[in-house]
Amino acid sequence: MSIWHDIREDRIFPTDFIAVIEISKGSKKKYELDKETGLIILDRILYTSTHYPANYGFIPRTYGDDKDPLDVLVLCSEPLEPMTLVRCYPIGVMKMIDNGMGDEKIIAIPYNDPTYQMYTEIRELPPHLLEEMKHFFQVYKELEGKQTEVDEFYDAAESVRVIQHCIENYKKVFGSK
Repeated sequence: MSIWHDIREDRIFPTDFIAVIEISKGSKKKYELDKETGLIILDRILYTSTHYPANYGFIPRTYGDDKDPLDVLVLCSEPLEPMTLVRCYPIGVMKMIDNGMGDEKIIAIPYNDPTYQMYTEIRELPPHLLEEMKHFFQVYKELEGKQTEVDEFYDAAESVRVIQHCIENYKKVFGSK
């Protein structure tokens, strides 16, 4: 089974989707999808003293312009273990440049976390939380000699458009099952 391709299509919508967690909130371990096996593989331990500010993963059955599944930051009151599936809804998107390429990170909330389920728009989040996410993605590759640049955070409507675009890209590249 591939966690990217074998999740049922009817579980992935722009406003309600399953996210696959690769990296727990607070971790310095950078896992990523191993496209050959459909599992996750340790890519590296972060070179900086920073750690992931939220649970990090991807949305199955999506294909971003960076040739990977669409990234997602899942804001949750608890760290979630790698390979956890979590049903989420988007509240915004962070757009950035990574190694000269556009890269979007969906900001999402689990349906079943009472601490976060009141949020429906990114502008409702505490400003410091947004600053933490922005800072992390600006510096987490610096000691590797790689450049990243965070553009801005955009609202839930834009995140839905980004997810829809990546679902359509997936269907063009891989078809529908």
